[in-house]
Amino acid sequence: MTDDWRNDRIGSALRGENPAVFRKLNAGFAVIGDVQFLPGYSVLLVDDPSVQRLSELPRSKRLAFLSDMDALGEAVERACTRLDPAFRRVNLEILGNTDAFLHAHVWPRFDWEPADLVSRPVWLYPPERWSDQQYALGPRHDALREAINEELGGLLS
Repeated sequence: MTDDWRNDRIGSALRGENPAVFRKLNAGFAVIGDVQFLPGYSVLLVDDPSVQRLSELPRSKRLAFLSDMDALGEAVERACTRLDPAFRRVNLEILGNTDAFLHAHVWPRFDWEPADLVSRPVWLYPPERWSDQQYALGPRHDALREAINEELGGLLS
C-alpha cells in the first residue's frame, strides 16, 4: 500500500482508490484502520469530504451515518468474537480532533490488553503502538478484514 490515498481518504474512497475500504454504506465508507494493535480496528468515513461534524449533515443523512456506525461496530464485534476468545467489547467514538472530516472509530477491546490500559481509552496507548510497523495494516490482516466484511455483508442484506 502506498501512502498517497492517506492524504485524501474520502476522495480516494469516492474514486475507488482507497485500499482500506471494505464497502460503501448508506452515508459513508467502512474501512479497516491503518494500525491494528487492537485487531479489527475500523473506521467509518463520511462520504462527503466537506462534512466536518455530525451536526452538518441533514437529519436523514445523520441518522444514516449513525446506523452505518452501528452496523460496522456490530460487524467488528461479530468477527472479533469469532476470531479471538479474549474479545471483550467494541468502543464507538466520533472525535474529530485531528482529521477535519467526519469519521467514527470502531475499537475492539480484548482481555489480553495490558492491565493498565484495558479499561482506559485507546488513545492512552503508548505512541509507538501507533507507528510501529508490526502493527501497520498489511496482507497479514486479510483474513480479519474478510471476516469483518463478511459480517457487515450479512448485517446489510
